Amino acid sequence: MTFELSLLAAPKSVPELRHHLRHHSFDVRLCVSELVTNVIDHVGEGTPMTVRVMSTDQGRTRIEVTDPDPGRLPVPLQSVATDEGGRGLALLDALARRWGVEHGADRKTVWCELDEEPCENSMAAQEPVTPSRSSRWADMSRGSEV
Repeated sequence: MTFELSLLAAPKSVPELRHHLRHHSFDVRLCVSELVTNVIDHVGEGTPMTVRVMSTDQGRTRIEVTDPDPGRLPVPLQSVATDEGGRGLALLDALARRWGVEHGADRKTVWCELDEEPCENSMAAQEPVTPSRSSRWADMSRGSEV
């Protein structure tokens, strides 16, 4: 099963998404939060985006966040202890089995895969989700690992 939600990037979207994904693990919710926050920070608040969480044939959980800016690619930063940000991709790299970017002519999708299956009832039991006027994102990349 697949969870999919199209919405606008805004800070209030992050806790809303975590609520919709409450039946998933903390790691899944954290990766979604990081990817969405990257859109907000690096592509811009109000950017339309789509968030997908699904299971793969290999028994993993795949998270995808698509935005309409194919030119702003995610780049891992070197952070020091006093930096207030810049750790999102390092966190994603530590939690995910793999991650990457799929490029399109008018969009990009940043994705990651975690070594866990989503709960079967988690997505089936959810009520239909109506898009809100919110959400967030950032610049990330490790290269296209497709």
